[in-house]
Order: sequence, then C-alpha cells, then structure tokens
Amino acid sequence: MDNQTRQNNSPAKAGAKVWIPVGIAVVAILVGVLVFTTVRATRQAEASRNELEQVLLDNAQQMLQNEYADLNEEFEQFENSRKFITDDSVKRALSDKYEAARVQVEKLQQELKDQKRKSSAEIAKLRGEIETLRALLRHYVEEIDRLNKENEALRTENKEVKEQNRRLSTQVTETAKKNEVLSERMTLAERLNVTGLTLTPLNKKNKVEKKIAKAVQLRATFTIPQNNSTPVGEKTIYMRIISPSGQLLGSAGTFSFEGGNVEYTARKMIEYAGEEIGGINIYYDVNTPLIAGEYTVELFADNFRLISRHFTLQ
Repeated sequence: MDNQTRQNNSPAKAGAKVWIPVGIAVVAILVGVLVFTTVRATRQAEASRNELEQVLLDNAQQMLQNEYADLNEEFEQFENSRKFITDDSVKRALSDKYEAARVQVEKLQQELKDQKRKSSAEIAKLRGEIETLRALLRHYVEEIDRLNKENEALRTENKEVKEQNRRLSTQVTETAKKNEVLSERMTLAERLNVTGLTLTPLNKKNKVEKKIAKAVQLRATFTIPQNNSTPVGEKTIYMRIISPSGQLLGSAGTFSFEGGNVEYTARKMIEYAGEEIGGINIYYDVNTPLIAGEYTVELFADNFRLISRHFTLQ
C-alpha cells in the first residue's frame, strides 16, 4: 500500500517542480517588461518636459527681444530731445550707460540665438540686463524732463529779464528826454530877453525920416528886461538887418552861432547886472540907397537868437 502510494505521488511532485521555474521566468519577464515600460515612459516624460521647457524658454526669449525692441524705439524717440541737453554731463553719462547695457543685451541675445538649448539662468540674465535698460530709460526720460523744465524756466526768466531791460531802457530814454527838456529850459531861461524892438530910419539931423530912400541911418531900439537866470557880465549883442531883396545890410564882421560863422550888420556891448536895461540903441550907417519894403531885424547874444521882427518901411 505504501509503495503503491509513493509510486502514485512521484509523478505529481515531478510536475510541480517543473512549473516553478517556468513561473519564475514568467514573473521575471513581466517585471522586466514593466521596468522597461516604466523607464521608457519616464524618459519620454522627461523629454516632453525638456521640450516644453525649451518652448517656454524660446517664448520667454522672444518676449524679451520684443521688450528690447520697444525700449530701443522709446530710446530713439527721446534721443530727438538731445538738442535740449547736448552739453549736460548727466545726460552724456546716461547715454553712455545705456549704450553699454544695450551692447551687453545684444551679446546675450546672439549667444542665446546660437545655442540649440537655452537655460533658465541665461534667460534670467537677459531679463536682468533688459530691466537695467528699462531703469536707465526711465532715468533718462526723467532727466530730459527735468532739464527741459529748467530750460523753460530759464527761457521764462530770460524773457522777464528782457522785459525788465526794455522797461528800464524806456525809463532811461524818457528820463533822458526829460533831462534834455529840463536842460533846454534851463538854458533858455539863461537867455537874454528882448522887448519893444523898433526899427527907425533917421535923416542927417538925426530925426525920424519918413522916406526910407532919404535915410542915412537905421536905428534899432529895444529893452532887456530883468532876468535872474541870466548870468551877469558883459554881453555883446549882434544885429542883422535884411533888406526887402534878401541882402544883409552892411558887413561889420562875423560871430559864432550854432557851430558856424554868421555875418552881422552892427553890434553893441552892454554890461548886464540882472536888472532891466531900457532904451538900448544899435545904429547902422546907410552906405547904399535903401528901398521901400519889408525889413527884418535879428538880434543875437551868447549863441542865442534873441528876437526876429519884420518892419515895413516906406
């Protein structure tokens, strides 16, 4: 019984021993397939992440390039305002800094363009350089605005100064005119006054002659009133008599008047003490026949024309 039983169980045990290695092999294969699949999926996921990261970095680079282009365009617009601040040292320093930063940005852009793979660190560095450009541009604009305001203030101040100078010049001119008038008035006030001027023909008996053709002398008679403004002292009064034909009677000499020399008919010296002098006579001895008509008598003294009167003699 026992032997038979052992004989019957032996084939079963042998079959079981055969299936164990097969099962292990199958499990190993399954594990290997699982591991391969997992590794492959992991690599594919990593490749997808890298590809996505590169796309994002490319987009970030493109956005930064657009920002850089916008900044350059703004900078060029404000460069048109250089004429207002050409000599400003602050402006020149800002321009130099902006140019240096722009060169650095263009260098980084070219490096990124030449690389097949970008890194976030390089993109961050480019972003930092562009932020530097943006800050410099803001400062640049602020300086232009400040200097333009200063220039406007200076222009306004210059305009006010010109207006003040114009008003001052007008005041000086008006004052000079007033002083000139006052000086002229003062000068005129010093002039001798003449009143009661007459011209009388005289005959040989020193009597009044009614017929001018028979006159041997002409007598001019006048009065010099009191004038406290006239300097006292010896005065020379020059007389000119103009005939109806326009000729000067006589030729006793010349005297200075307004920068020239003027001929006169006769003259008289008087001593003026500031008091009225009446009955002053100046005579002209007739040496050519006189005709009837209008005669003009002029008196001069101290470079002034004292009086000019017309007389009709028959």
